[in-house]
Amino acid sequence: MFIKNKRLPIILTSIPFLLLLPLIAMQFTNQVNWSLFDFLVMGILLLGTGLTIDLILRTVKKKTHRIILGMFVLFLFFLIWIELAVGIFNTPFAGS
Repeated sequence: MFIKNKRLPIILTSIPFLLLLPLIAMQFTNQVNWSLFDFLVMGILLLGTGLTIDLILRTVKKKTHRIILGMFVLFLFFLIWIELAVGIFNTPFAGS
């Protein structure tokens, strides 16, 4: 089977490996306390970010526009992650 998009398998296999980091950390410390919902939300966030960056790389032709849009997507990812973790904007989705 010929796969046209070679980045998609990399994206899909890297997400579980990234989610293994907090799972392993939970075995050694009480400071990392994720529930199943936390893993699900982070998996969806990582998948959405990876697929969005892949879409940008496939559709945008100018290198400078790719870089700017990619940095914007990563900025949004980190902003959402920080809000979910500690709640810097005091939204209803804020963490503790």
